[in-house]
Amino acid sequence: MLAETDRRIAREFQRRLATVVPVLDMRVFGSRARGDAAPDSDLDVFIEVAESTPELRQRISEIAWEVGFEMDRVISVVVATRDQLEHGAMGASPLVLHVEREGVRP
Repeated sequence: MLAETDRRIAREFQRRLATVVPVLDMRVFGSRARGDAAPDSDLDVFIEVAESTPELRQRISEIAWEVGFEMDRVISVVVATRDQLEHGAMGASPLVLHVEREGVRP
């Protein structure tokens, strides 16, 4: 169960991302999504975007760092494109299957 504080952090991250890139899907996964996180656990976030570039990935990382710094949480981000999920190895990744199974939308 995602704690309200983590949900608030994820929503702020999502809000800031929307100023940079259309986000097709975003899910929190891992210990914070399950509700069994330790106080120092990071906030794992999966983001699906239509297209990606190295510059966009860098900007997403910067936004994650900014929000995390402001809200006292390390945000770890996995970014995938729709094409990678539908036609690439990423679509068969155990990580993506895990996100689909336990991921929580903020």
